[in-house]
Amino acid sequence: MIMSEITLIIFALAIVFFISRAARIVPQGYEYTIERFGRYIRTLTPGFHLIIPLVDRIGAKVNMMESVMDVPTQDVITKDNAAVAVDGIVFYQVLDAAKSAYEVARLEHAILNLTMTNIRTVMGSMDLDELLSNREVINARLLQVVDEATHPWGTKVTRVEIKDIRPPRDLVDSMARQMKAEREKRAMILEAEGERQAAILAAEGEKQSKILKSEGVKQSMILEAEARKEASLRDAEARERLAEAEAFATAEVSKAVKEGSSQAINYFVAQKYVEAFKALAESHNQKLVLMPMETSSLVGTISGIAEIVKDSMGASNQTGSKKG
Repeated sequence: MIMSEITLIIFALAIVFFISRAARIVPQGYEYTIERFGRYIRTLTPGFHLIIPLVDRIGAKVNMMESVMDVPTQDVITKDNAAVAVDGIVFYQVLDAAKSAYEVARLEHAILNLTMTNIRTVMGSMDLDELLSNREVINARLLQVVDEATHPWGTKVTRVEIKDIRPPRDLVDSMARQMKAEREKRAMILEAEGERQAAILAAEGEKQSKILKSEGVKQSMILEAEARKEASLRDAEARERLAEAEAFATAEVSKAVKEGSSQAINYFVAQKYVEAFKALAESHNQKLVLMPMETSSLVGTISGIAEIVKDSMGASNQTGSKKG
């Protein structure tokens, strides 16, 4: 009885051992390689699996998720002999667990050294100015080279990024002075260009002002000439009418004289005499007015005018009585 119980216990333990060795659970994001007598036969994907105990065993547990690896700082000599300190970062993902486990030893170490070597190669073929201004170009070239090199290892390099490029301190100071001088140069050029444009605009404005002023003077002269012409026409017309009136008056006086009335001539002479005397009295240049003839002549002339008025009044009265 005791022997049979011991046998059952040993058999049960053997079954538990074989089941524990045969059952394998692969977590999500990982893949396990299976080796039979040391030789790779298959890959276990995430989930529950059974293998043959003592014959099959787990060879490598491969992380299939995208991983990130820092590239340590290293010194790079550029094409123009400038020493810069460079560091970066690499993103990669295993696509084939068997190749990553059996095609290369220490996958991460291999990717790291490959990236560092290519950083020195790519950046060493460029000038310092190109390194500082073409970081995207550097990343693209590094990605292409490293991805092609890791393809046989069943690994995909998704990104290679240069995090920092640190030139020497004296070189940074020199670049700062150069940048300051370049900015001052651009500022002076822009200021000179602004002054040039301002001078051009001022000259254009002055030109337009002169043109407008000359146009205004021209229009003013035209209007002034038109006004003078109109005034001359009106003056001529006034003189013409005055001459007509004087001619008419002269004709009437001549007619009156011819009919035997000498009072008309007295009236005509008295009128001219009074007008001449008025003009002489109103002159601003005369401070003392001298009578050109005897006072009796002026009185006689005025009396002649009175006689004309009386004759005219008598004639009108006679005409009125006849009508009555």
